[in-house]
Amino acid sequence: MKNILITGGAGYIGSHTAVELVKAGYRPIVLDDFSNSDPSVIERVSEIIGQKLICFEGDCNDKSVLEKIHAEYPLEGVIHFAAFKAVGESTVLPLKYYQNNVGSLTVLLEFMQEKGIKNIVFSSSCTVYGQPDKLPVTEETPRKDAESPYGNTKKICEDILVDFVKSKANVRVVSLRYFNPVGAHPSSKIGELPNGTPNNLVPFVTQTAAGIREKITVFGNDYDTVDGSCVRDFIHVMDLADAHVKALSYLDQKNAPFYDVFNVGTGNGNTVLEIIETFEKVNDLKLNYEIGPRRAGDVVKIWADTKKINEVLGWFPKYSLEDSMRDSWNWQKSLAN
Repeated sequence: MKNILITGGAGYIGSHTAVELVKAGYRPIVLDDFSNSDPSVIERVSEIIGQKLICFEGDCNDKSVLEKIHAEYPLEGVIHFAAFKAVGESTVLPLKYYQNNVGSLTVLLEFMQEKGIKNIVFSSSCTVYGQPDKLPVTEETPRKDAESPYGNTKKICEDILVDFVKSKANVRVVSLRYFNPVGAHPSSKIGELPNGTPNNLVPFVTQTAAGIREKITVFGNDYDTVDGSCVRDFIHVMDLADAHVKALSYLDQKNAPFYDVFNVGTGNGNTVLEIIETFEKVNDLKLNYEIGPRRAGDVVKIWADTKKINEVLGWFPKYSLEDSMRDSWNWQKSLAN
């Protein structure tokens, strides 16, 4: 069994990826400092996979923790999720974001080089495209200046990976540019678990439905879209997790040094109001929402061209938007039990 380190593995996407890795015959090793996740997730994943999920508490900026893990479980690959990701906070505390998001990647790459670990899948983001001039965006779409320090860390990390590969380092890298992950594991044992005020739309939707929040504010209904609200490409977290597994096996077929990048989305755009309507329809309930003013820095519309990941990795989304909204609500309800 190949040992794969998942940094930030107790987080939303990391925990679902751990499940998919086990299904594909890998042994995930989680490293998480629980600064933005909950230790209960480790138990929940263990229940789903029917075995104890191996987890180390620590910071991936600390090379001694990486050394300790590798001594116990010799690693053959890394999936690097660990990063701060609150866009608003990053504008107030930029140094925190650069130290953590950029710093942890450099520590990790240095460690991999020392230990001869070749494969890394990096968690990037469609935020690197900014507001694109042409839709849908392909992997060749020019990256724009980031709207936030968080977005800039993703751009910088991609550049570091490209430069590292160009230096003839003995590594194979895939950067996955995610669009908007939504949904939860169909078992309702794991899902998105925001600390405090959510940064993403769907937890606002589910928390409003559960009565935790009074209402949802839709930021703007006068954009150039079908109903005036912003458009995003919403992808089920299980499909996103599957893309990481496919990326890992793809790297095994390549000679180092190697770099590639893939968009991970559905290839469809949905508006914020369509998300609300779909949620109401599949779960048979009404949501309290209001239209508010536009929010500074919001991209009006973006969705992925997925031709490359479809053809090269043989990856296709299996879950619909209806599945995502149903799974999200079932997960939210499970938290009340």
